[in-house]
Amino acid sequence: MVRCFLIHTVCQLSALSAGESRVLYSRVFGPDEGVLSDQHRELSPEERRLLQKEKAAVVARQVRSAVSLFREASDRQLMEMVPGDEALALQEADSGVVRLRAGDPFSEEMSALWLGVQSLAFTLVCEPHENLLLAEGTLRNLTRHCLEHLHMLGQGSEVLLRSHRIDALLSRLLPHGQLLFLNHRFAQSLEKEVVAYMAK
Repeated sequence: MVRCFLIHTVCQLSALSAGESRVLYSRVFGPDEGVLSDQHRELSPEERRLLQKEKAAVVARQVRSAVSLFREASDRQLMEMVPGDEALALQEADSGVVRLRAGDPFSEEMSALWLGVQSLAFTLVCEPHENLLLAEGTLRNLTRHCLEHLHMLGQGSEVLLRSHRIDALLSRLLPHGQLLFLNHRFAQSLEKEVVAYMAK
């Protein structure tokens, strides 16, 4: 099962030391860990929300560090992309996996798959037994739709204003955090449904 999906900023190669990662969107799936652990049962809903927000920030920082190291090691210059270059941006995207140790920030060990597109990272946090190849395919599909329909390569990205569109995308491609095995016909049908919704 996928535990959460994040869209956050990462520094470009020329600005590796500048600033923290900013979480632009996060969606958590599955049971609230605060309900499950004894130490968090006494927290108010607002305190639980803040705890969840902090966990997302921890994941974003770890992924930002991994993206920075990957880009530094590859020594590849990032080409500036503009709206219309979504397919090329996705093809040129950096990708990787970060192992999140138990307790940092989740109570059990997790895997964070990331896709670095320009100054953004798209991250899926999965349980350790999850099929990572299937998760990567789902992450690439989600990223493609986000880039194309939310104009995330240009100035004034709509991700913050149109989070309901990302919610709808996740409900179709990652229902309740479950990765879907898709045959060709079902994938085409789902693609048409997503495109029709995003065009509204």
